[in-house]
Amino acid sequence: MMISNKWLAVSASIMIQITAGSLYTFGIYSGAIKSSQSYSQQTLDTLSVFKDIGANTGIFAGHLHSAVASNSRRWFGGPWVVLAVGAVLSFLGYFLMWLSVSGIIFHPPVRVMCLFMFVAAHGLAFVNTANVVTGVNNFADHRGTIVGIMKGFLGLGGAILIQVYQTVFKNRPSSYLLMLALLPSWNTVIFMSYVKMFNTYSVDVKKHLNRLSVAALLTAAYLMIAIVIEDYFTLTLAAHIFILGGLLIFILAPFYIAIKAQHEDSFNTSSSYLVEDNHLMDEPYQMDEGQVHCSQDPSGYIQVPGDADSQTRTYNDHRVPSGENLNLRQAMCTSSFWYLFFATSCGMGSGLAVINNISQIGEALGYTRLETKTLISLWSIWNFLGRFGAGYISDYLLYTKEWARPLLMALTLLIMSCGHSVIVSGLPGALWVGSVLVGICYGSQWSLMPIIVSEIFGVVHMGTVFNAVTIASPLGSYFLSVRVVGYNYDKEASFEGNTCIGRHCFRLSLLIMASATFFGSLISLGLFLQTRDLYKNLILLRSQRSVL
Repeated sequence: MMISNKWLAVSASIMIQITAGSLYTFGIYSGAIKSSQSYSQQTLDTLSVFKDIGANTGIFAGHLHSAVASNSRRWFGGPWVVLAVGAVLSFLGYFLMWLSVSGIIFHPPVRVMCLFMFVAAHGLAFVNTANVVTGVNNFADHRGTIVGIMKGFLGLGGAILIQVYQTVFKNRPSSYLLMLALLPSWNTVIFMSYVKMFNTYSVDVKKHLNRLSVAALLTAAYLMIAIVIEDYFTLTLAAHIFILGGLLIFILAPFYIAIKAQHEDSFNTSSSYLVEDNHLMDEPYQMDEGQVHCSQDPSGYIQVPGDADSQTRTYNDHRVPSGENLNLRQAMCTSSFWYLFFATSCGMGSGLAVINNISQIGEALGYTRLETKTLISLWSIWNFLGRFGAGYISDYLLYTKEWARPLLMALTLLIMSCGHSVIVSGLPGALWVGSVLVGICYGSQWSLMPIIVSEIFGVVHMGTVFNAVTIASPLGSYFLSVRVVGYNYDKEASFEGNTCIGRHCFRLSLLIMASATFFGSLISLGLFLQTRDLYKNLILLRSQRSVL
């Protein structure tokens, strides 16, 4: 039946991830909050900071997932519990903000409004944790691809919801805020019972995941075309409805792929049973003495014997044990955790600093408002390509070229450093090229980091550990956005009034961010050197699975 199928589980997770992208539409309703509450720009920026903190502090979500996921056979166990908490938090946060904006309740103090924003964004941490960790458990041999798909659709979710706004709620941001309270929450409630962990084996996993990947790429291409058309042409309501209708077809494509995958898996399973029965009738099964003996642990991972040095290293020696599942305290005792933490802070922090200030950068470099608007709209596409591409390509490079994922992280951070340098040049079109490089490489960090966490520290406590590493994102963003970009811009603008025009406005800030990402690349390279043996074992494990 469809209910007990991991393909339906991944399709349901995709639907939930799409509406969880509401976090990336802050720019639509922020103006309504600012005007209705009489906020200054600084106060609105403070509200935005609490949004980032709420979305990136999911340690409790990780602890909850670790506690309930292993008890999925009980009525109060499984990923749906984590998703339900996320749905409740999302509803409460957005609904209370809507009550404030619409005037139903008296203007709350700024600190209370920040709490509302934190709660709404914190719901995303629960939803994202449940979907990503469940996907990694269900597709352990293709974790790069599945995390890329999950993170990719989350990134596309913002652009998809913007299409809904432009079609149904245009110029009514307060009504859109109410929709954010209802749609993501109800969507999560509808699909959360299908998000489960399965220990089943599928013959054509890669083929079906490739189909989901193609569906994601086609959705992104459709959105990119729609964004460009809407930015450069004035469309009628009928045209917006037509675009949204076409988008719904792409959104529902994963369910068709899930049905097709289940049908093919059922057929292949039936065929394999017939073949196995014939072999059993012909001759008894014999195992060679040299054949690898494998056992499966409760987390679903097959244990492959190896040498004592590579398999029994302890975290007390500040090394990473291959094949073990570390909790947060144990993970934080390893140098690998802090390598990953600081590399993430450099990459995600500088990426957020660019997107948070891209309007001012465009203005300083002489770009028109239409060009700047298009740059902001297309950021979600570059973000998606980075999230999806890094997951998919890292799987390919790991199992065909034996490139460990930290090496790809080092490469993307190096390219991001080049992107910052391109923007600094101020050449014609430099912001277009630089934003593409930074956007893609920024998105790639969101896929590579959780995958690396699962491979180094195991999947049992993956939700807790990768959410702890994610805290590096708002920390890096605060330092680079506020202490570097904001400070330097205000210093330059003080000589010209409130607005700064010219390359000098962001030159120093972008050079600092380029240096930070280059430093992050070196840190990632250090992580690669430290985990080479671990990744050799992962490749061996994958090859043994393919033989069995």
